[in-house]
Amino acid sequence: MVENRDTYNTIVRPSKEILFKDRGSKFYGYAYPVSDEDKIKKHIQQLKKQHFNARHWCYAWQLGADYSRFRVNDDGEPSNSAGMPIYGQIKSFDLTQILIVVVRYFGGTKLGVGGLINAYRSAAKEAIENSRIVERTIDQDFQLTFDYPEMNTVMRLIKEHSITIKEQRLETNCSFIISTRKKDSERIYELFSNTYKVTVKRIERST
Repeated sequence: MVENRDTYNTIVRPSKEILFKDRGSKFYGYAYPVSDEDKIKKHIQQLKKQHFNARHWCYAWQLGADYSRFRVNDDGEPSNSAGMPIYGQIKSFDLTQILIVVVRYFGGTKLGVGGLINAYRSAAKEAIENSRIVERTIDQDFQLTFDYPEMNTVMRLIKEHSITIKEQRLETNCSFIISTRKKDSERIYELFSNTYKVTVKRIERST
C-alpha cells in the first residue's frame, strides 16, 4: 500500500463460480466483495453447506481501504500451499475488501505442493478475472455548522472546490455533512477553519 494513497481497488459483486481441474481434483473458485469479518464468515459457512462433500475450503481475504488487514487459511492442505497462493492473486490484482474461497474435491491423486499451489492460484485468478474490478476513492467527511447568513459564502466555497454535500439541514442554524477526497482533506479543513463564522469538524469513520 502506497502511503497517502486515496484510492483502492475492489470488486463490485460476487463472481460467477469457476472450476479448475487437475488430475481428478476439482477446485471451485469464488470471489466476494466484503466489508467485515462477519460477512466473510457467512460466505464461508454458505459454501460449506453448498459443498458439504468437499475436502477443503481454503481462502484468503483482505480488508480496509488502506489494505491493512488480511488472513489466509490452508484448511488442512500443506502449509502455504493454498491460502498464500490465493492471497498472492489478491495482491497481484491490488485488491482489498475482498474474500476469495477455493473449494477442493479430492480426485484420488495427490498433486504435491507444487500442484496445489498452481491449482489454488489458478482458481483464485479465474475467480478474480470473472469479477468486475472498480477503483474507489477514500474520502474524508466533515460537518459544517454556520448561521443562515453565511449560506452564500459556504455554497460558493463548496462549488469552487467541487465538494460533495452528503447531508444538509437548513434552519437558522445550518449543518452540512460534506465529503472530499482524502488527499484534499487538510486543504479543505483549513479552508473552512479560516472562514468567518463557520465551524468545521472531522467525522471519523471506520474503513
